[in-house]
Amino acid sequence: MKYDVAIIGGGPAGYTAAEKAAAGGLSTLLFEKNALGGVCLNEGCVPTKTLLYSAKVYDTIKHAPKYAVSAENPTFDFAKIVARKNKVVKKLTAGIRMKMKEHGVEVVSGEAEIKGRAADGTISIACGETVYEAANLLICTGSETVIPPIPGLAETEYWTSREALQSKELPASLVIIGGGVIGMEFASFFNSMGTEVHVVEMLDKILGPMDRELSEMLQAEYAKRGIKFYLGHKVTAVSAEGVTVEKDGETFVVRGEKVLLSVGRRPVTKGFGLETLAPEPFRSGIKVNEYMQTSIPNVYACGDITAFSLLAHTAVSEAEVAVDHLLGKNRGMSYKAIPGVVYTNPEIAGVGKTEEELQAEGTPYTVKKIPMAFSGRFVAENEQGNGVCKLILAEDETIVGAHLLGNPASELIVIAGIAIEKGMKADELKAIVFPHPTVGEIIKEAL
Repeated sequence: MKYDVAIIGGGPAGYTAAEKAAAGGLSTLLFEKNALGGVCLNEGCVPTKTLLYSAKVYDTIKHAPKYAVSAENPTFDFAKIVARKNKVVKKLTAGIRMKMKEHGVEVVSGEAEIKGRAADGTISIACGETVYEAANLLICTGSETVIPPIPGLAETEYWTSREALQSKELPASLVIIGGGVIGMEFASFFNSMGTEVHVVEMLDKILGPMDRELSEMLQAEYAKRGIKFYLGHKVTAVSAEGVTVEKDGETFVVRGEKVLLSVGRRPVTKGFGLETLAPEPFRSGIKVNEYMQTSIPNVYACGDITAFSLLAHTAVSEAEVAVDHLLGKNRGMSYKAIPGVVYTNPEIAGVGKTEEELQAEGTPYTVKKIPMAFSGRFVAENEQGNGVCKLILAEDETIVGAHLLGNPASELIVIAGIAIEKGMKADELKAIVFPHPTVGEIIKEAL
């Protein structure tokens, strides 16, 4: 029962590491206590995007007359939308199981518990009555929803993202506590479905660290669609009556049929024997070096547990770097160009530095910014609303940041991400031939 590598957690970091390690010839063991795919696939990224696409289709049909297409009285079947979401998740989890099988990964369903580390570095891990040994360990335990100590919350029925995704009925009204990425994606979905939506956010802007100008534009768009925002408001209590908020000494109650708590996530560090190894901590997670090693050389940590990015695509990259290091390839992890995307309609995406970050650093920069309407393809496909492409250049014209509002920002941001990661200057990116007409050529137009 001895393996080259054991992995705790079968989310994006865990299943990526398992597939790559096994493909590289390492005997690989993967523990997952719930379902392969982790939070991302089962109750996060994928199911929310599936719901949001149904909402986008419905929105498109509602606005069909703007494109000279008649579509009278469009309706939707919410139960079927949820069923389709479940079908997509089931299909993708089955795909991951098949990948594990194809590569010879030993998958153990159950809770893993680290039992100790021998003098030769071998790590013992128990699952039920069985004890396994591994020469190396990858900790990929992911994150969980933060439940803040709001008075009355424990005594009141509320949703987290998990319950919101499992609901088979639409609430007439919804109060969302938290205007970050998760909160805004649910706000977008339920607003499209006809629910009255209220968003309460303690900061003075939605979407946390994302570009302020574009965040404010997106907020204005959703305010036009009927979402009520309460920015700079602190939640002081939750009860069956609603959510009590306070700003500048004024207190009032925001009422809704359901309350969705969405104030962030934190790394899972308890429940699997991490204290047995006691690696050096970082923030609320584990400290790692550029190869994803913890303070214990044969113990690696990837994904949300590192408390750095908490994004699935970061987790995948970290897992690839960790396994490369195990296989003798010393490739360091780069965080220079990690894209952030919000799958609202329109989408908003950013990569690299924001203006706010550069201002705080006192770093000089220039901005190249134009409306998305400079793209003929965008105009042809977007009768309602506009968007913006903003590129941020360093003094030497190196591209250091990019922020887009407008569909399909999630697909276009990778172009800028490549440029930032490779340290490209404006002239180098301008020299690339972009196909016409595409929305992507807006990046070249901006430069």
